[in-house]
Amino acid sequence: MSRVARRKKVKGVKPKISRGLPVMAKLKCADNTGAKVLMIIGVHGYKGRKGRIPTASVGDMVTVVVKRGKYDLMHKPMKAIIVRQRKPYRRKNGQWIVFEDNAAVLVNDDGTPKGSEFRGPIAKEAIERWPTLGAVSAQVV
Repeated sequence: MSRVARRKKVKGVKPKISRGLPVMAKLKCADNTGAKVLMIIGVHGYKGRKGRIPTASVGDMVTVVVKRGKYDLMHKPMKAIIVRQRKPYRRKNGQWIVFEDNAAVLVNDDGTPKGSEFRGPIAKEAIERWPTLGAVSAQVV
């Protein structure tokens, strides 16, 4: 798939959200792919400064490795989209959003989810940026 076709899956400009998940953070896997615990090893599109640890927030695509789960998924770099974070962030309407845990869902390179079912609530910001997640998610907050 070409770069042009791949970029069409992402919609709009990402709103400013507090970045609460640095590299090496552990997340729950919120889908039914068989992975249980994920660890962030990279953030896509992050432009930082020398020595600064890359961080991610809701709606960001990250590179992860599976730390606990099915054996065939473990220790291989994969792409994931963050759908929940503990760090509070503010919406345009003044509402503050806080989740109980940090969670992500595994996706293919173009952003389509690998799992067929998501567990728990999914942030609205992630679905606005990645519309393919909206078809699978049951609860949107």
